[in-house]
Amino acid sequence: MAEQDGPRPGHFLPGGAGSGGEEQEGALRGSAPLAAPTPRVGKRADSDGQAAPQLRGSRLDGTGLSGSRLGPPPADDVAAAAYRAVFHPEPLAFDPHKKRSKALIAAIVVAVLLVVAGCVYAGTKLLSGSDGLFANPLTSPSVKSGEEPAKQQRKPTPDADVLRSNPLYAVGPLATVQCPEPAFRPTSKENVQAYYEAMISCLDKAWQPLVSKAGFEFRSPRLIVFDDDQETACGVQRKLAVYCADEQGGSVTMPWQDEVDLYPKNRAGIRVSMAQAIGYVYGVHLQNLTGIFESSANVGDGAANKAAELEQDRRQALQAYCFSATFFGAAKASFPLRNELLRQWNQQIKNGGDERKQGKVRDHGSAKSLALWMNRGFAKTDPGVCNTFTAAAGQVG
Repeated sequence: MAEQDGPRPGHFLPGGAGSGGEEQEGALRGSAPLAAPTPRVGKRADSDGQAAPQLRGSRLDGTGLSGSRLGPPPADDVAAAAYRAVFHPEPLAFDPHKKRSKALIAAIVVAVLLVVAGCVYAGTKLLSGSDGLFANPLTSPSVKSGEEPAKQQRKPTPDADVLRSNPLYAVGPLATVQCPEPAFRPTSKENVQAYYEAMISCLDKAWQPLVSKAGFEFRSPRLIVFDDDQETACGVQRKLAVYCADEQGGSVTMPWQDEVDLYPKNRAGIRVSMAQAIGYVYGVHLQNLTGIFESSANVGDGAANKAAELEQDRRQALQAYCFSATFFGAAKASFPLRNELLRQWNQQIKNGGDERKQGKVRDHGSAKSLALWMNRGFAKTDPGVCNTFTAAAGQVG
Protein backbone atom coordinates (compact mmCIF):
# COMPACT_ATOMS: atom_id res chain seq x y z
CA MET A 1 0.00 0.00 0.00
CA ALA A 2 1.32 3.44 -0.86
CA GLU A 3 2.28 5.70 1.99
CA GLN A 4 -0.12 8.43 2.95
CA ASP A 5 0.86 12.00 2.21
CA GLY A 6 -0.96 13.10 5.32
CA PRO A 7 -4.19 12.73 7.23
CA ARG A 8 -7.36 12.77 5.17
CA PRO A 9 -10.67 14.29 6.17
CA GLY A 10 -12.08 12.33 9.05
CA HIS A 11 -8.69 10.77 9.76
CA PHE A 12 -8.42 12.25 13.25
CA LEU A 13 -11.98 11.55 14.29
CA PRO A 14 -12.55 8.73 16.76
CA GLY A 15 -12.84 5.53 14.81
CA GLY A 16 -11.21 7.05 11.72
CA ALA A 17 -8.22 5.69 9.87
CA GLY A 18 -5.94 7.65 12.15
CA SER A 19 -7.03 5.75 15.21
CA GLY A 20 -4.17 3.94 16.84
CA GLY A 21 -6.45 1.00 17.67
CA GLU A 22 -7.33 -0.50 20.98
CA GLU A 23 -3.84 -1.93 21.49
CA GLN A 24 -2.06 1.34 20.81
CA GLU A 25 -4.55 3.40 22.73
CA GLY A 26 -4.32 1.07 25.67
CA ALA A 27 -0.56 1.32 25.69
CA LEU A 28 -0.76 5.06 25.99
CA ARG A 29 -3.68 5.11 28.37
CA GLY A 30 -1.41 4.25 31.24
CA SER A 31 0.62 7.37 30.65
CA ALA A 32 -0.07 10.48 32.63
CA PRO A 33 -3.25 12.17 31.32
CA LEU A 34 -3.19 15.69 30.09
CA ALA A 35 -3.57 17.97 33.03
CA ALA A 36 -6.17 20.65 33.21
CA PRO A 37 -5.12 24.17 32.33
CA THR A 38 -4.86 26.53 35.22
CA PRO A 39 -6.77 29.82 35.36
CA ARG A 40 -5.51 32.90 33.59
CA VAL A 41 -3.55 35.32 35.72
CA GLY A 42 -6.00 37.50 37.54
CA LYS A 43 -8.99 35.24 36.96
CA ARG A 44 -11.34 34.63 39.82
CA ALA A 45 -10.56 31.76 42.11
CA ASP A 46 -12.79 28.75 42.54
CA SER A 47 -15.45 29.05 45.20
CA ASP A 48 -13.44 27.06 47.70
CA GLY A 49 -10.43 29.30 47.27
CA GLN A 50 -8.30 26.61 45.67
CA ALA A 51 -6.61 27.16 42.34
CA ALA A 52 -7.70 24.96 39.46
CA PRO A 53 -5.58 21.84 39.04
CA GLN A 54 -2.65 22.18 36.67
CA LEU A 55 -2.25 19.95 33.64
CA ARG A 56 0.55 17.49 33.72
CA GLY A 57 2.10 15.46 30.99
CA SER A 58 1.42 16.58 27.50
CA ARG A 59 -0.22 19.87 28.38
CA LEU A 60 2.00 22.69 29.41
CA ASP A 61 1.83 23.52 33.03
CA GLY A 62 3.34 26.66 34.34
CA THR A 63 3.15 29.52 36.69
CA GLY A 64 0.96 32.47 35.89
CA LEU A 65 -0.03 31.56 32.36
CA SER A 66 -3.17 30.79 30.51
CA GLY A 67 -4.33 27.60 28.93
CA SER A 68 -3.35 25.55 31.82
CA ARG A 69 -3.93 28.99 33.30
CA LEU A 70 -2.34 29.58 36.63
CA GLY A 71 -3.76 31.79 39.33
CA PRO A 72 -2.11 34.97 40.56
CA PRO A 73 1.18 34.68 42.50
CA PRO A 74 1.19 35.26 46.27
CA ALA A 75 1.38 38.86 47.40
CA ASP A 76 4.80 38.31 48.96
CA ASP A 77 6.24 36.52 45.90
CA VAL A 78 9.68 38.10 45.36
CA ALA A 79 9.88 37.11 41.70
CA ALA A 80 6.47 38.58 40.99
CA ALA A 81 7.42 41.83 42.72
CA ALA A 82 10.63 42.02 40.72
CA TYR A 83 8.73 41.43 37.51
CA ARG A 84 6.26 44.22 38.27
CA ALA A 85 9.15 46.56 39.02
CA VAL A 86 10.79 45.88 35.65
CA PHE A 87 7.69 45.84 33.48
CA HIS A 88 5.39 48.84 33.72
CA PRO A 89 2.37 48.64 36.03
CA GLU A 90 -1.00 47.99 34.53
CA PRO A 91 -2.04 51.14 32.67
CA LEU A 92 -5.78 50.55 32.68
CA ALA A 93 -8.07 51.78 35.43
CA PHE A 94 -8.82 49.08 37.94
CA ASP A 95 -12.39 47.84 38.17
CA PRO A 96 -12.72 45.61 41.24
CA HIS A 97 -15.81 43.94 39.77
CA LYS A 98 -14.19 42.82 36.54
CA LYS A 99 -11.74 39.98 36.21
CA ARG A 100 -8.36 41.12 34.95
CA SER A 101 -7.24 38.53 32.50
CA LYS A 102 -5.10 40.72 30.33
CA ALA A 103 -2.09 41.91 32.31
CA LEU A 104 0.25 39.43 30.72
CA ILE A 105 -1.18 37.30 27.95
CA ALA A 106 0.31 33.88 28.11
CA ALA A 107 -0.80 30.86 26.24
CA ILE A 108 0.08 27.53 27.72
CA VAL A 109 0.10 24.80 25.20
CA VAL A 110 -2.43 22.39 26.51
CA ALA A 111 -3.80 19.99 23.99
CA VAL A 112 -1.31 18.00 22.14
CA LEU A 113 1.48 16.85 24.41
CA LEU A 114 3.31 13.67 24.34
CA VAL A 115 1.62 10.61 25.75
CA VAL A 116 4.60 8.24 25.81
CA ALA A 117 3.96 4.65 24.74
CA GLY A 118 4.48 1.65 27.01
CA CYS A 119 6.15 2.27 30.34
CA VAL A 120 7.57 5.68 29.44
CA TYR A 121 6.07 8.49 31.51
CA ALA A 122 4.49 11.19 29.38
CA GLY A 123 6.21 14.43 30.17
CA THR A 124 6.00 16.74 27.18
CA LYS A 125 3.74 19.78 27.19
CA LEU A 126 1.84 22.25 25.10
CA LEU A 127 -0.03 25.49 25.74
CA SER A 128 -3.02 27.74 25.78
CA GLY A 129 -3.66 31.29 26.86
CA SER A 130 -2.89 33.22 30.02
CA ASP A 131 -3.67 36.72 30.94
CA GLY A 132 -2.56 40.24 30.55
CA LEU A 133 -3.12 43.78 29.44
CA PHE A 134 -2.93 43.51 25.73
CA ALA A 135 -3.71 46.28 23.26
CA ASN A 136 -6.23 45.17 20.68
CA PRO A 137 -4.88 46.34 17.29
CA LEU A 138 -8.45 46.75 16.07
CA THR A 139 -9.38 49.15 18.84
CA SER A 140 -6.27 51.18 19.71
CA PRO A 141 -6.82 54.79 18.58
CA SER A 142 -3.98 57.01 17.42
CA VAL A 143 -3.84 60.27 19.38
CA LYS A 144 -1.81 63.29 18.33
CA SER A 145 -0.89 66.20 20.59
CA GLY A 146 -0.39 69.87 19.84
CA GLU A 147 -2.68 72.34 18.11
CA GLU A 148 -3.29 70.30 14.97
CA PRO A 149 -6.96 69.96 14.04
CA ALA A 150 -8.45 67.04 15.89
CA LYS A 151 -9.03 64.03 13.67
CA GLN A 152 -11.96 61.73 14.15
CA GLN A 153 -10.81 58.64 16.00
CA ARG A 154 -11.78 55.18 14.88
CA LYS A 155 -14.53 53.63 16.95
CA PRO A 156 -13.57 50.49 18.83
CA THR A 157 -14.55 47.30 17.07
CA PRO A 158 -16.98 45.27 19.20
CA ASP A 159 -15.43 42.10 20.57
CA ALA A 160 -18.11 39.98 18.91
CA ASP A 161 -17.16 41.39 15.49
CA VAL A 162 -13.44 40.84 16.11
CA LEU A 163 -14.16 37.20 16.88
CA ARG A 164 -16.88 36.33 14.38
CA SER A 165 -15.90 38.50 11.38
CA ASN A 166 -12.14 38.89 11.68
CA PRO A 167 -10.44 39.94 8.41
CA LEU A 168 -8.06 36.98 8.76
CA TYR A 169 -10.94 34.67 7.86
CA ALA A 170 -11.26 36.24 4.40
CA VAL A 171 -7.65 36.16 3.14
CA GLY A 172 -7.76 32.69 1.62
CA PRO A 173 -5.58 29.62 2.11
CA LEU A 174 -1.91 29.52 2.99
CA ALA A 175 0.39 29.04 0.04
CA THR A 176 2.22 25.74 -0.16
CA VAL A 177 5.27 26.17 2.04
CA GLN A 178 8.58 24.33 1.79
CA CYS A 179 9.37 23.58 5.41
CA PRO A 180 11.11 20.26 6.07
CA GLU A 181 11.15 19.04 9.64
CA PRO A 182 14.21 20.68 11.26
CA ALA A 183 17.11 18.25 11.45
CA PHE A 184 17.96 19.27 15.01
CA ARG A 185 17.07 16.46 17.41
CA PRO A 186 16.37 17.27 21.08
CA THR A 187 19.61 15.96 22.55
CA SER A 188 20.65 19.28 24.14
CA LYS A 189 19.26 22.69 25.01
CA GLU A 190 21.12 24.16 22.03
CA ASN A 191 19.45 21.70 19.65
CA VAL A 192 16.01 22.41 21.10
CA GLN A 193 16.66 26.14 20.60
CA ALA A 194 17.77 25.57 17.00
CA TYR A 195 14.71 23.40 16.28
CA TYR A 196 12.25 26.03 17.49
CA GLU A 197 14.10 28.82 15.69
CA ALA A 198 13.80 26.91 12.42
CA MET A 199 10.11 26.21 13.00
CA ILE A 200 9.31 29.84 13.81
CA SER A 201 11.10 30.93 10.64
CA CYS A 202 8.89 28.58 8.60
CA LEU A 203 5.74 29.68 10.42
CA ASP A 204 6.62 33.33 9.80
CA LYS A 205 7.14 32.65 6.10
CA ALA A 206 3.76 30.95 5.83
CA TRP A 207 1.67 33.40 7.88
CA GLN A 208 3.21 36.84 7.27
CA PRO A 209 1.53 37.36 3.86
CA LEU A 210 -1.91 36.48 5.22
CA VAL A 211 -1.65 38.59 8.38
CA SER A 212 -0.52 41.59 6.32
CA LYS A 213 -3.24 40.99 3.71
CA ALA A 214 -5.81 41.05 6.51
CA GLY A 215 -4.59 44.54 7.46
CA PHE A 216 -2.66 43.74 10.63
CA GLU A 217 0.94 44.49 11.52
CA PHE A 218 3.00 41.31 11.42
CA ARG A 219 5.59 40.62 14.11
CA SER A 220 7.59 37.47 14.59
CA PRO A 221 7.44 36.24 18.20
CA ARG A 222 10.57 36.30 20.31
CA LEU A 223 11.77 32.82 21.29
CA ILE A 224 12.99 32.02 24.81
CA VAL A 225 14.08 28.47 25.69
CA PHE A 226 14.12 28.43 29.47
CA ASP A 227 15.51 26.34 32.29
CA ASP A 228 13.03 25.23 34.93
CA ASP A 229 12.45 27.97 37.54
CA GLN A 230 13.99 30.61 35.28
CA GLU A 231 12.35 34.04 35.29
CA THR A 232 11.41 35.28 31.82
CA ALA A 233 9.12 37.96 30.42
CA CYS A 234 6.28 35.54 31.22
CA GLY A 235 7.28 35.17 34.86
CA VAL A 236 9.03 32.35 36.70
CA GLN A 237 8.50 29.27 34.57
CA ARG A 238 8.55 25.55 35.06
CA LYS A 239 7.96 22.89 32.40
CA LEU A 240 5.38 24.90 30.43
CA ALA A 241 5.46 26.22 26.91
CA VAL A 242 3.98 29.70 27.20
CA TYR A 243 3.05 32.59 24.94
CA CYS A 244 3.07 36.12 26.39
CA ALA A 245 1.78 39.23 24.66
CA ASP A 246 4.47 41.45 26.12
CA GLU A 247 6.22 44.70 25.22
CA GLN A 248 8.49 42.80 22.83
CA GLY A 249 5.55 42.10 20.52
CA GLY A 250 4.94 38.60 21.79
CA SER A 251 7.23 35.99 23.32
CA VAL A 252 7.20 32.23 22.88
CA THR A 253 8.82 30.57 25.89
CA MET A 254 9.54 26.86 25.54
CA PRO A 255 10.89 24.21 27.93
CA TRP A 256 13.65 21.82 26.92
CA GLN A 257 14.68 19.53 29.78
CA ASP A 258 11.86 16.96 29.57
CA GLU A 259 12.18 16.82 25.79
CA VAL A 260 15.86 15.92 26.05
CA ASP A 261 15.24 13.39 28.83
CA LEU A 262 12.36 11.62 27.06
CA TYR A 263 13.64 11.69 23.49
CA PRO A 264 15.72 8.47 23.71
CA LYS A 265 12.63 6.61 24.99
CA ASN A 266 10.11 7.80 22.38
CA ARG A 267 11.77 9.56 19.48
CA ALA A 268 8.76 9.86 17.18
CA GLY A 269 6.50 10.94 20.04
CA ILE A 270 8.79 13.76 21.14
CA ARG A 271 9.28 14.96 17.56
CA VAL A 272 5.51 15.18 17.07
CA SER A 273 4.99 16.76 20.49
CA MET A 274 7.51 19.52 19.77
CA ALA A 275 5.96 20.22 16.36
CA GLN A 276 2.45 20.37 17.77
CA ALA A 277 3.59 22.53 20.69
CA ILE A 278 5.25 25.24 18.62
CA GLY A 279 2.40 25.15 16.09
CA TYR A 280 -0.20 25.67 18.79
CA VAL A 281 1.70 28.45 20.56
CA TYR A 282 2.18 30.19 17.23
CA GLY A 283 -1.57 29.88 16.67
CA VAL A 284 -2.09 31.92 19.84
CA HIS A 285 0.45 34.44 18.51
CA LEU A 286 -1.76 34.85 15.43
CA GLN A 287 -4.74 35.44 17.71
CA ASN A 288 -2.71 38.11 19.48
CA LEU A 289 -1.73 39.86 16.24
CA THR A 290 -5.32 39.95 15.00
CA GLY A 291 -7.03 40.96 18.27
CA ILE A 292 -8.80 37.63 18.66
CA PHE A 293 -7.14 36.60 21.91
CA GLU A 294 -7.92 39.86 23.65
CA SER A 295 -11.51 39.93 22.50
CA SER A 296 -12.06 36.31 23.48
CA ALA A 297 -10.72 37.06 26.97
CA ASN A 298 -13.08 40.05 27.21
CA VAL A 299 -16.08 37.91 26.29
CA GLY A 300 -15.04 35.21 28.73
CA ASP A 301 -14.60 37.75 31.50
CA GLY A 302 -18.18 38.92 30.98
CA ALA A 303 -19.71 35.46 30.67
CA ALA A 304 -22.98 34.88 32.47
CA ASN A 305 -21.73 31.79 34.27
CA LYS A 306 -18.82 29.38 34.53
CA ALA A 307 -20.15 27.09 31.81
CA ALA A 308 -20.32 29.99 29.34
CA GLU A 309 -16.81 31.09 30.30
CA LEU A 310 -15.43 27.59 29.70
CA GLU A 311 -17.15 27.41 26.32
CA GLN A 312 -15.46 30.68 25.34
CA ASP A 313 -12.12 29.25 26.45
CA ARG A 314 -12.71 26.19 24.27
CA ARG A 315 -13.56 28.29 21.23
CA GLN A 316 -10.30 30.22 21.61
CA ALA A 317 -8.16 27.13 22.19
CA LEU A 318 -9.70 25.06 19.39
CA GLN A 319 -9.10 27.89 16.93
CA ALA A 320 -5.41 27.98 17.85
CA TYR A 321 -5.22 24.23 17.22
CA CYS A 322 -6.93 24.71 13.87
CA PHE A 323 -4.50 27.48 12.86
CA SER A 324 -1.64 25.14 13.75
CA ALA A 325 -3.04 22.37 11.57
CA THR A 326 -3.50 24.68 8.57
CA PHE A 327 0.26 25.24 8.58
CA PHE A 328 1.08 21.53 8.66
CA GLY A 329 -1.42 20.96 5.85
CA ALA A 330 0.29 23.64 3.75
CA ALA A 331 3.70 22.09 4.51
CA LYS A 332 2.71 18.43 4.09
CA ALA A 333 4.77 17.90 0.92
CA SER A 334 8.00 18.86 2.69
CA PHE A 335 7.01 17.94 6.26
CA PRO A 336 5.07 14.71 5.74
CA LEU A 337 3.26 12.97 8.56
CA ARG A 338 3.59 9.27 7.78
CA ASN A 339 3.97 5.92 9.46
CA GLU A 340 4.98 6.28 13.12
CA LEU A 341 4.88 10.08 13.04
CA LEU A 342 1.28 9.96 11.81
CA ARG A 343 0.33 7.38 14.43
CA GLN A 344 1.84 9.53 17.18
CA TRP A 345 0.10 12.64 15.80
CA ASN A 346 -3.32 10.98 15.95
CA GLN A 347 -2.68 9.29 19.28
CA GLN A 348 -1.66 12.54 20.94
CA ILE A 349 -4.85 14.20 19.70
CA LYS A 350 -6.94 11.30 21.03
CA ASN A 351 -5.23 11.62 24.40
CA GLY A 352 -5.36 15.42 24.41
CA GLY A 353 -9.06 15.95 25.07
CA ASP A 354 -10.46 17.48 28.23
CA GLU A 355 -12.00 14.13 29.18
CA ARG A 356 -8.50 12.69 29.62
CA LYS A 357 -7.30 15.47 31.92
CA GLN A 358 -6.99 15.30 35.65
CA GLY A 359 -10.05 17.05 37.00
CA LYS A 360 -11.65 16.99 33.52
CA VAL A 361 -11.85 20.79 33.31
CA ARG A 362 -13.58 21.47 29.99
CA ASP A 363 -11.59 24.47 28.76
CA HIS A 364 -9.75 23.21 25.65
CA GLY A 365 -12.08 20.79 23.96
CA SER A 366 -12.80 17.09 23.83
CA ALA A 367 -10.74 14.68 21.75
CA LYS A 368 -13.60 14.67 19.23
CA SER A 369 -13.54 18.47 18.95
CA LEU A 370 -9.75 18.56 18.69
CA ALA A 371 -9.87 16.03 15.85
CA LEU A 372 -12.66 17.95 14.10
CA TRP A 373 -10.87 21.31 14.05
CA MET A 374 -7.37 20.01 13.42
CA ASN A 375 -8.59 17.82 10.57
CA ARG A 376 -10.51 20.76 9.13
CA GLY A 377 -7.49 23.05 9.21
CA PHE A 378 -5.13 20.40 7.83
CA ALA A 379 -7.43 19.54 4.92
CA LYS A 380 -8.31 23.11 3.85
CA THR A 381 -5.15 25.06 4.89
CA ASP A 382 -7.40 28.13 5.14
CA PRO A 383 -7.80 30.14 8.37
CA GLY A 384 -11.36 30.87 7.29
CA VAL A 385 -12.37 27.33 8.25
CA CYS A 386 -11.08 27.94 11.78
CA ASN A 387 -13.87 30.31 12.83
CA THR A 388 -14.80 28.52 16.03
CA PHE A 389 -16.66 31.60 17.26
CA THR A 390 -19.60 31.02 14.89
CA ALA A 391 -19.64 27.24 15.32
CA ALA A 392 -22.48 25.41 17.02
CA ALA A 393 -21.91 24.58 20.67
CA GLY A 394 -21.76 20.88 19.83
CA GLN A 395 -18.66 21.46 17.69
CA VAL A 396 -16.72 23.08 20.51
CA GLY A 397 -17.54 20.60 23.25
